[in-house]
Amino acid sequence: MARTTRLLALLQILRGKSRPVTASALADELEVSERTLYRDIADLTAQGAPIYGEAGIGYVLRPGLFLPPLMLSEDETEAVVLGLRYVDQRGDADLAKAAADALAKIAAVLSPAAQEALQNPTALPGPPGRGFPANEIDLAALRRAIRSQAKLRIDYEDAGGARTNRVIWPVALGFMNEARALVAWCESREGYRTFRTDRIASAQETGERYKGRRSVLLQGWRAQTNPDEGRAFTPDRN
Repeated sequence: MARTTRLLALLQILRGKSRPVTASALADELEVSERTLYRDIADLTAQGAPIYGEAGIGYVLRPGLFLPPLMLSEDETEAVVLGLRYVDQRGDADLAKAAADALAKIAAVLSPAAQEALQNPTALPGPPGRGFPANEIDLAALRRAIRSQAKLRIDYEDAGGARTNRVIWPVALGFMNEARALVAWCESREGYRTFRTDRIASAQETGERYKGRRSVLLQGWRAQTNPDEGRAFTPDRN
């Protein structure tokens, strides 16, 4: 591995770690000696990379370093493009525009080899679904509520036509082939539920934020509905 490539790989490894990594583990992953690893870290630090290290604990990359998309390999480029094109097919209008904007930014800075992967990918998304039912509510507003952990009061109609009014803690939006669903903790049911967005007649913030961290709720929902993390969730049909 060329030295420049190795330095970039070292930064990428550190970027993907949330906890300190020992010099030994880093050296093994890069297939170099610890002496070489120490020298590489010293060089990166001298060039301004925010790498913090502590004896006996390891190294961690502090926030503040931007790695441009031109560093993407051909496989990484195809993975990103596949995901963005999937969003363009199945996301709402705001997400579709965001995907197109992101793809344009990536295309502007890709290397020639990665440009080929962008223009002629080997991986393509499947055909779009038959169309999504119309929503009475704004999905962008749902995403804002999710990000701010705002409680929502919704008027919901189930598959049988029964209407209920509930206070929920929105956790995530799911985009499937022919439907979109809101994952939430339901106060009245005291449990996780998924609500098809086309069956939500109204959704208003209550003015309260739910306690705790959204990430914890999301983990709880995954543990309850998808313990093997291998099955896709389906909307609530109750």
